[in-house]
Amino acid sequence: MNVILDLFLRDLPNAALVWSLLAVLAVVAIAALTRYTRQPEPAPVAPSPEVLEQQALLAAHAQAMVRKAREATAAAERAAATAQRRREEWLAAQDVAETAWQRYDEADSQARRTLTAAALPLPRTPQTPAEYAFRERHLHRAAMSACSHQQLSALELSDALAHRGGWDPRRHPIEQETMLSQFARASLRTAYRRAADTEKQAWLATEAATAAAASLRAAAHAAHVRARRVTRRVTPPAETALADLI
Repeated sequence: MNVILDLFLRDLPNAALVWSLLAVLAVVAIAALTRYTRQPEPAPVAPSPEVLEQQALLAAHAQAMVRKAREATAAAERAAATAQRRREEWLAAQDVAETAWQRYDEADSQARRTLTAAALPLPRTPQTPAEYAFRERHLHRAAMSACSHQQLSALELSDALAHRGGWDPRRHPIEQETMLSQFARASLRTAYRRAADTEKQAWLATEAATAAAASLRAAAHAAHVRARRVTRRVTPPAETALADLI
């Protein structure tokens, strides 16, 4: 027991010296940190006039790019609206062409039936003034009915009523019906071809408008990308203001 106490008392000065050194080092470190944190921050250096001028030019260029991007977007939107209108016009023209084809197909079937009936011998009728007057009235009624159903044009109706262009009121009603069906088929075939040509032109206009809208949409996207790239190079205050413009 005396030996242990003797060893402890012998090493006590060394331990006190070590702890004293550690305390001094801690005080020095704390003082250095306190002095470092209390040092004033360096004042910001004002940019030179050349830098300010360069930033102003860059900001003006960025604003111009933003305006171009906006204009490109507006042009793309107008082109998209035009393409939509052209598509609606094409769909309407397509409906008209389909209706014209159906009318022509019906007229063609009717003309074939009347030609088949005309191949049979005509029934005999008395050749009297009353009979001829009846045939003339029949021709006029049939021609006006065909015109009202858009199977004859106004010019063809005028020829039928004036007995021009091969319209003979003395012919048998069956022959008159055959002639009417032939004229109706020819008239509706012309109307269908006109409608089909209109539908084709509307389709071509739709394709052109759609392609133009796609091109302008891509140009607007590219303009926005360029505008964003330029605004990233502008100083933060100006960049914030430009970001509001995009």
